[in-house]
Amino acid sequence: MLGKYLSVAALVSLACVGVAATQSVKPTTAPATTVASSATYDIDDVHSSALFRVQHAGAGQFWGRFTDVDGTMSFDAANAPTGFDITISIESVDSGEPKLDGHLKSPDFFNVKEFPSMTFRSTGLKKGANGMFEATGDLTMHGVTKPITSVIEVTGMADMGMGARAGVEATFSVKRSDFGMNYGVEKGMIGDVVKVIVNLEGVKAKA
Repeated sequence: MLGKYLSVAALVSLACVGVAATQSVKPTTAPATTVASSATYDIDDVHSSALFRVQHAGAGQFWGRFTDVDGTMSFDAANAPTGFDITISIESVDSGEPKLDGHLKSPDFFNVKEFPSMTFRSTGLKKGANGMFEATGDLTMHGVTKPITSVIEVTGMADMGMGARAGVEATFSVKRSDFGMNYGVEKGMIGDVVKVIVNLEGVKAKA
């Protein structure tokens, strides 16, 4: 009889061990992935500029630039651009010739007194070919707003002791007559199509 009780006790003990073992093994779940949030960069106007190129006298390509560029740009966790809000001061136009700068600021061209700035605000961004991106948005210039598409190259992202920085180069073309700037177009003295290259360097904004 004693052996019977011992057998039953042994079985009960084994059953308890089995239950305890089953309870101690819990299904494993993958650890939560931490996704970095998007970041906004304030434009560094010292290291940013907008270049423009237009044909002159049916021959050469004339280059000028704007040196006062302001605004913000944003990137996602994968360092892909997600938005641009850029303002360029017309007063900062620089052709290398003061008299020509004055003419460019006059009503014949940008009319700086009435329209002191031009702006670009993106409405969409998508990945393009060869690591490039395409930004669509609204360009406002000379009092007229038109949609444009710009090719964006991310030129670098780094922190070299001056704060986290990001750089892009945007390239697009516009017809200035679409924005009401017709001076020289009719006789072909000055080209209608203007190529624009905007170099932007931004400093990561503090959270």
